[in-house]
Amino acid sequence: MGHKTHPIGFRLGVIKPWLSVWFAGKGPAYAKILRQDIAIRSAITKNFQDAAIARVEIERNSQDLTVSIHTARPGVVIGKGGQRVEDLKGLLEKVSGQKPKINVQEVRQPELEAPLVARSIAEQIERRIAFRRAMRQAMNRTMMSGAQGIKVLASGRLAGAEIARKERAMEGRVPLHTLRADIDYGFSEARTAMGRIGIKVWIFKGEILPDLLEEEEELAPIQVTIKADSDEATASPESDQAGREEELHKIAQALGGSLEVNDASEEKDTAVQAEAAVEEVNDASEE
Repeated sequence: MGHKTHPIGFRLGVIKPWLSVWFAGKGPAYAKILRQDIAIRSAITKNFQDAAIARVEIERNSQDLTVSIHTARPGVVIGKGGQRVEDLKGLLEKVSGQKPKINVQEVRQPELEAPLVARSIAEQIERRIAFRRAMRQAMNRTMMSGAQGIKVLASGRLAGAEIARKERAMEGRVPLHTLRADIDYGFSEARTAMGRIGIKVWIFKGEILPDLLEEEEELAPIQVTIKADSDEATASPESDQAGREEELHKIAQALGGSLEVNDASEEKDTAVQAEAAVEEVNDASEE
């Protein structure tokens, strides 16, 4: 015989969070809080059967109690002027002994919530709608809402048969053994004149992949060093000086003398004298 495991419990701590978040030490404290959580969920489900509640999350710390209700009909939970929420606060305070804080969150796509889909099929069966038709319509709506797969299992005296049986319908793919697969599970019962009919629904919404940390390679900075030619670098100032000396020698020869440069200051004075001599020659030629 095959052993089945709960699809959500199988994925707790991997891709699914806990619906109750609190800490208790060993002994009676843990059992007491666990019983309170069960009583809180039972009270909410019993008093809001028409509110299409998908799930109830409970969070506790040392002093506060926070209850988050995920529903497809938030107006039904809140009530006119918030009256039903106030009544629920009083009820939960009696059950838990703490003053709770209630958050009502709307479910945008109820077709993708397995408990709501199962409850919808069960309600149609209670209204004497053929179970195959109810299952097929629910599956079509779920697939049109963006699900990648859905599986529905109906068990009991289907269509008033004397012998109970099971019927399964499936569309798409539902990988129950894949931990990264985001699978929602829901169960509901249809109370008919012939007995109870159990409805189980599995919805595959896609895969949840872990964040891949892309390790960036640390590349060393590219250093580009442009080295000038040593010969040119050393020869360039001397060549400039040699060029100036050649010009000065030419000017001196044109004037009929010679020029010797020993020092930078002498070179400067000689250059000034040469320029003056060139100007005199130019003036004489113009005259």
